[in-house]
Amino acid sequence: MKRTSLVVLFFAILIGLWEWAFHAKIWSPVLVPAPEQVAEYLKTTATDGTLLRATAITMRRLLIGYVIGLIGGLPLGLLTARWKVFHDTIGTLALGLQTLPSVCWVPLALLWFGQTEAAMLFVVVMGTLWSVVIATDTGVRHVPPIYPRAALTMGSKRLHIWLKVILPAALPFIVSGMKQGWAFAWRSLMAAEIFVTILTGFGLGQLLHYGRELSAMEQVIGVMLVIIIIGLLADKILFSPVERFLHRRWGTNP
Repeated sequence: MKRTSLVVLFFAILIGLWEWAFHAKIWSPVLVPAPEQVAEYLKTTATDGTLLRATAITMRRLLIGYVIGLIGGLPLGLLTARWKVFHDTIGTLALGLQTLPSVCWVPLALLWFGQTEAAMLFVVVMGTLWSVVIATDTGVRHVPPIYPRAALTMGSKRLHIWLKVILPAALPFIVSGMKQGWAFAWRSLMAAEIFVTILTGFGLGQLLHYGRELSAMEQVIGVMLVIIIIGLLADKILFSPVERFLHRRWGTNP
């Protein structure tokens, strides 16, 4: 309860400072709208369905691209961990491409796929894939060698060792990579939606873009807040419970 009160107080102070800055006219009201203007925008677009539709479209794109990235990244990570030739080739490629800013994939996606859903999904997959590959490779390589040796001594077959010993022991690293991949996918999709204009539905990135085009800062800030809230909810609902379970399972709680 004390922790919750502290968080509420912190954000109340931030909103208070924001309100003060607006009334003090430190910046132009066109550039920094009042908190109540942003709240009114969110209320209006939530009521008429605009915000909910955009959020649903964005989440659908994100989930599809993220799942494709996981399906490709996990086996590639296992390959790079298992065989040195793949580690030296695919692993090096993954390390290099992970450092590439997500927005760099957008021009390539537009040239290859045009103004289509495939262009957006490509950018999301590229944002997810390489983090998962690297995390899976790192996780498997950090499994203590005594674990598979002990299982082999007790009669386990190699497939059983991989499924029941190595992968569970590597899970903390893999989940961290999945979490990082989710964050990169989220950023990648926002970049793609801002630059790719298609007729299959406007997502949050497009709302952000059109808010900038119309100089509607209450729309820009409102959409940014929605993006932040979705990111926080994903962490709290999806990843934090899994991480807590793995910490308890492996006795690594602080």
